[in-house]
Amino acid sequence: MRKPYPLLLLLVPVLACSQLPTSTTATTYYPGRGNAWKTRAPAEVGMNAARLEEAVEFAKTQETTQIASDFSNQAEIFGTPLGPLPPGRAATNGLVLRHGYIVAEWGNTQRPDPTYSVAKSMLSTVLGITLDKGMIKDIHDPVAQYVPDGGYASAHNQPITWEQHARQTSEWEGELWGKNADFIGHEAFGKGERKPRTLQAPGTYWEYNDVRINRFSLSLLTLWQKPLPQVVKEQIMDPIGASDTWQYLPYFNSMAVIHGRPLPSVSGGTRWGAGLWISARDEARFGYLMLRQGQWGTRQIVSRDWVRQATTRGPIGPDYGYLWWLNTEQKAWPHAPATSFAALGAGSNTIWIDPEHDIVLVWRWHNGNPDELIKRVLAAVEK
Repeated sequence: MRKPYPLLLLLVPVLACSQLPTSTTATTYYPGRGNAWKTRAPAEVGMNAARLEEAVEFAKTQETTQIASDFSNQAEIFGTPLGPLPPGRAATNGLVLRHGYIVAEWGNTQRPDPTYSVAKSMLSTVLGITLDKGMIKDIHDPVAQYVPDGGYASAHNQPITWEQHARQTSEWEGELWGKNADFIGHEAFGKGERKPRTLQAPGTYWEYNDVRINRFSLSLLTLWQKPLPQVVKEQIMDPIGASDTWQYLPYFNSMAVIHGRPLPSVSGGTRWGAGLWISARDEARFGYLMLRQGQWGTRQIVSRDWVRQATTRGPIGPDYGYLWWLNTEQKAWPHAPATSFAALGAGSNTIWIDPEHDIVLVWRWHNGNPDELIKRVLAAVEK
């Protein structure tokens, strides 16, 4: 059933925050559906046009050298793929929003491409909506209380909580869709293969681990009892007016039986193929939703409390929230505010959100140093 497609998932450190100063008012602009998105000259939104153009010209020179344009080095980097990949991808591209308006745009921002671990931040938002709806009573509850499929039956896995999954501290032990959570085996994990280590107690050790996030995704599927791409469409993408070009694809072998029905389970990235394929413009909408603290127009899509929690650093590991990268210590992006945060994926794929300056930056297929572009964009802010 497997096909040897190549794909990729990696990350670049980025930022998030514990306080979101940006508020929504009656005059806040929200773009219409699809391409009904207003642009503004930089001067109209308090930015210097020449400096912003310099930032864009810099971004155009930073085409990624990590992922081949035809994904031909996917297996070498990440091991045997489990799902599809497109035949090719766009060149580096992106856009800058200020106050919700497009003030800069370069490359093909309407082409839906794999976005790798940006999907993790989408799953985080699904978790927030799940909590908002009362489907999970408390994020600190053990997943085993809600998901009796055997995946949390062992003494080690039984105490794992929803929060630990979202913080990447679950230490879940096991195999899922043919990949083991310890990432041991060159064929399965390529250059991502890891040396054996002693498993720690859940909640005590941080590790960026796609198998465990895939387990988290399967657990969310068990609660919703319908494919998570349908949940994302109904609860997030349709309400924010996204295009109809994005896809959230499962692996070839990731079919789960939920209450007697076979349902596809999606991943937290494209490390082994499939995953979230989306355009830069649709990513910008998702980033703008987070900038507006989960609100879109008159609708609160995910609660403000959740956005605050998701972008607050945990006690263990790097500057990381609930599947969002943070800049609390300003080590990831020294030129960016401590309150900024981002969704990051291999390639590199970046959605950077800056509440202090009311900016969203999407930058795709670049060489992995977002701070260099961030400092140039912020240098263009005049008021």
